[in-house]
Amino acid sequence: MSSPAAQAHTDLAHAEAHGQAVHRDYAGAKIGMWLFLFTEILLFGGLFILYSAYRAKYPHEFHEASNELNFVIGVINTVVLLTSSLSMALSISAVQKGNRRLSMIFLAATVVLGGVFLVNKYFEWMVKIHHGLYPNGPELLKRKPGEILFFGLYFTMTGLHGLHVIAGMIVLSILLVLLAKGRIGQDDYIKLENGGLYWHLVDVIWIFLLPLFYLAA
Repeated sequence: MSSPAAQAHTDLAHAEAHGQAVHRDYAGAKIGMWLFLFTEILLFGGLFILYSAYRAKYPHEFHEASNELNFVIGVINTVVLLTSSLSMALSISAVQKGNRRLSMIFLAATVVLGGVFLVNKYFEWMVKIHHGLYPNGPELLKRKPGEILFFGLYFTMTGLHGLHVIAGMIVLSILLVLLAKGRIGQDDYIKLENGGLYWHLVDVIWIFLLPLFYLAA
């Protein structure tokens, strides 16, 4: 006896094959995505509150530690992610207009830009690690308590954000395959829209991280 999920898949394929109307719960999918994003906001929101509490306690130390970060790389990564948000939006717009090939090009560009962001972040991290400025690093432990906390939060929050970028790139790569196979099209692009929502959230989180760490005046 087939499972309910398998039977539902069979019924869906049968309906599509015979040109029958197929029910798709777009509203439910969108609500589910927004609920998931809300949990992500709670996660980073808690970290932002923690950062604010420690910054209020050690304002001078946070300012001194912030001056050791590479502001130029931070700005470049911001531009990269903002550009990736634009290409993501253009990908959705293209598929809505029925141009699947152009949508794939913009989606692939989004994934590539995410990779550029990670490469920049990798080199920035490596410089700090080389100088011993990482959690429990020999040089960092010689610093003031506020500076130790700053770099601890820096690696934790930018590292967590980096994991979200990697997850987003994996999701968008899967969506790219679905686009290529025609599983996403002008009449059914909710998966691409939800993927775009996740990617935009990742970009927005970085917009908050930039001033917190690179402009901690």
